[in-house]
Amino acid sequence: MTGTQPRDAATSAWPVPLPRDAVAGEGPGFILRARTAVTGDQTVVGILMNLVSARTDGEISLDSTAAGPGISLAVTDADTPESYRLIASAEGVEVTGSDAAGLFYGFQTLVQLIERTDDGWRIPAVQIADAPRFAYRGVMLDVARHFFPVEVVLGIIDRAAQLKLNHLHLHLTDDQGWRIEIPSRPELTRFASGTAIGGDSGGFYTAEDYARIVAYAAARHMTVVPEIDLPGHTHAVGLAYPDIVEPPVLSEHIREVVEAYGSTLPVAGEPYEGIAVGFSSLRIGDPATEAFVTDVVADLAAMTAGPYLHVGGDEALGTDPADYAAFVSLASRIVADAGKVPVMWHEAGAASDLHPGTVGQYWGFVSPTDGMDEKARGFVTRGGRLILSPADAVYLDMKDSADSELGLTWANGVTSVERAYAWEPGAVLDGVAESDVLGIEAPLWTETVRTAADIDALMFPRIAAAAEAAWSPATGEHPLRSWKSFRERVGGLDGLWSALGIRFRRSPEIPWSGEGAS
Repeated sequence: MTGTQPRDAATSAWPVPLPRDAVAGEGPGFILRARTAVTGDQTVVGILMNLVSARTDGEISLDSTAAGPGISLAVTDADTPESYRLIASAEGVEVTGSDAAGLFYGFQTLVQLIERTDDGWRIPAVQIADAPRFAYRGVMLDVARHFFPVEVVLGIIDRAAQLKLNHLHLHLTDDQGWRIEIPSRPELTRFASGTAIGGDSGGFYTAEDYARIVAYAAARHMTVVPEIDLPGHTHAVGLAYPDIVEPPVLSEHIREVVEAYGSTLPVAGEPYEGIAVGFSSLRIGDPATEAFVTDVVADLAAMTAGPYLHVGGDEALGTDPADYAAFVSLASRIVADAGKVPVMWHEAGAASDLHPGTVGQYWGFVSPTDGMDEKARGFVTRGGRLILSPADAVYLDMKDSADSELGLTWANGVTSVERAYAWEPGAVLDGVAESDVLGIEAPLWTETVRTAADIDALMFPRIAAAAEAAWSPATGEHPLRSWKSFRERVGGLDGLWSALGIRFRRSPEIPWSGEGAS
């Protein structure tokens, strides 16, 4: 293969994210029968069965006992992690993965390829050899500003996994609430979990809830990255432990935000239901604060199967800079001592004593301002890597159109689907090599988000652009790695997304197929 090639007009568009190498085969492809044979690991087969049934309106069932040509799924133990091959012809479909994750992503591509024709449902004749650009491909859900039940989180895992995303970052704590049970510190959920923005009801995940989320994600080859945001964004901590937080710092900026959005000023010891940021801080240098952080990190690390633990570090505007640097350095060491890789927002890169190998998450702009890039490079110089989350490209909570009722506009205005696509990860931070980039993550903050339908409307279709940036070759490496191709390929997902129950916004930027229109 010599790269992904254009398909003729008789076939459907290539999938999203764009495969690394793919060519159209000869002939009509593989016609699916009402009972199509399938072979492979039964756990994998079960997930594929459900996807195929949904995609074909229940007309096609995969059957491991059926005879005749069909779909085979296998792991080959190849060298490249998460890679796969897919070969479809009239004789059948073969999907092989380098590992279990690669096989999983292979059949996600297979499901996207299924199309309705005059002859019934078919998989066009293709040969695909595919592998990811970046190891870390993530989506973040803020459950602190507004809380979402376990079932909603599981739905997000399914939605992200079908686009080959492999990390779920849960923003579990903020000024508005503490959302995770910490066995050694039960007061956190007892006193600090009951409210949310706008006076909405709160909630929290029990240890059992969290274990369920972690296990469900693992079965879909996703790693959960928990975040407790420190030392700022900690007003809720003060509801449970008033002795380890500072009084709110009511700057002019805070007052302006409160006035603009019609909320109230934060008051020490009272739940905060507004959207202002930067006013809260832990009491740094106090032994009780260090003990608190150590306990929380130890418990959360024990509950988390994946290698990463995120401890925030952003927007600590009310914290003395020297105290801030001392705290994030201490927090990074506490995480490392608990056996996890520390992850922190890019501001922490200014600290000179971070634990070596701490991962930084860059949330500045595609064109960095205010020294954001310098702070991000600080992680690399200390042996760490970077997760790129430029706010004006991949923040899913930004408005996607000026008239949207959902979302904000602080990240350089409206983030259209085209703008979400038209950035290149390798061109954001000068002095950062591609090998220094761990991956891409698309965060969804929930200041304006209250329901699962709201999540879908902001995520889709823009999450597909983030997925392509994370998985597919760099811009310019293939002719179809372009906005023109992407919008057509996303439009072809109309029927699949509708079948999967995704309540996506039919952006006028996308030529939707109309298959899923009601």
